[in-house]
Amino acid sequence: MSGAPPRVLVTGGSGYFGSTLRRHLRERGAEVRNFDLVPCDDLGANESFMRGDIRDADAVRHACAAIEIVHHNVAQVPLARDRRLFESVNVTGTERLLAAAHAAGVRKVVYTSSSAVFGVPERNPVTEDMTPRPGEAYGRAKHEGERRCRAWVERGLDVTIVRPRTILGHGRLGIFQILFEWIREGANVPVLGKGDNRYQFVHADDLADACIRAGERAGASLYHAGTDRFGTMAEALEALCRHAGTGSRVRHVPMAPAVWGMKLTSALGLSPLGAYHALMYGRSMYFGLERITHELGWKPRWSNDEMLAESYDWYLAHRDQVLRTTGASRHRSPVGQGVLRLVRSLL
Repeated sequence: MSGAPPRVLVTGGSGYFGSTLRRHLRERGAEVRNFDLVPCDDLGANESFMRGDIRDADAVRHACAAIEIVHHNVAQVPLARDRRLFESVNVTGTERLLAAAHAAGVRKVVYTSSSAVFGVPERNPVTEDMTPRPGEAYGRAKHEGERRCRAWVERGLDVTIVRPRTILGHGRLGIFQILFEWIREGANVPVLGKGDNRYQFVHADDLADACIRAGERAGASLYHAGTDRFGTMAEALEALCRHAGTGSRVRHVPMAPAVWGMKLTSALGLSPLGAYHALMYGRSMYFGLERITHELGWKPRWSNDEMLAESYDWYLAHRDQVLRTTGASRHRSPVGQGVLRLVRSLL
C-alpha cells in the first residue's frame, strides 16, 4: 500500500473471520474500524471499535463516515436457524450497509457471501458463471444479499462479492468444536454413505488475503475462494483422526436415514446442526479457482488436511478457555451437542 493508510470498515469484526481479517489489514498498515454488537479485546494501535447493529440505519451511516473500503461480514450463520434474523440481518442489514456506503462515497465494498447460495450444486467444480440455487433459508438470504449488491452496482457503487467455501483455521469453533471434542476423547466420527463426496474448505488466513486483494482492485466482480488441495470427506476426517492419535475412527452410516434424522432433530431444536448441514454434509462441493487466481493473483497456502490439523491443535491448546467462553459469535463459541450425544454413543 502506498501513501496514507486506507481507512477500512470491517462489519462483524469481532466474529471469527472478521477478527482474522482485521489482523491481516493491520499487518498491511490499514486504519481499521470494527463495527459490531460484540466488543473485541484485540484492538491494535491503529484500530477502533464502534458498537452498533447492522439493522440500525443511523448507526451504519455513522460507521461508514470517512471510510474508503468496507468489508461486510455481518451475518446470521446457519447455526442461528432463525429465518427472521436471516432476513433482517443478512438482507435488510446488507441493504442498509450498501446504502450508507454509497451515500458516504465509499470507494469499494467487499461482500463476504457463502457457497450456500448454490445448495447442492448441479455440477462440480462450481464456477462464478453458474446460477445459484439455494436449498435452505440461510442460503436464500445470502443470495438475496448478493442481489442487493448487484442492484447497488447499477447505481454506481463498486461492490465485489467473495464466496468462500467452509472456513477453517485456528480458533474456528461452532460445530467443529463438537468434532474436535469427540476426537479428543477418542470417539468415532460419522460420514454419510461411502464418504466419497469431495469437500473443500478454505483457511481464514487465505480468505482474508483474498478479500483484501478484492478490496484493492477497482471494478465490481465476483470470486470463489477455497483450497486447491482437498479430497473426500472421509479422507479429511481419517487424516484428522490419524493426526490426533486418540483412537478415533471414521464410521460410515446410511445416508438417507441420517439426513432424515438430521432434518427432523434440527427442526425440533434437538440438534445444533442446521438445515444447511443436513443438505451438504454428504454432498460434493468444490469451487473452481481460475478467476480469482488470474485476476487477483491469489493462491491458497493451506490444504484441507493442514487446516483441520491446525484447528484441532489450537482447540486442544485453548480448550479450557473455549469452554468458559460466553457472549462471543457462534463460530468463536462452544456448541451444545444435544441429540448428538446419543449419536456418538451409537457409533
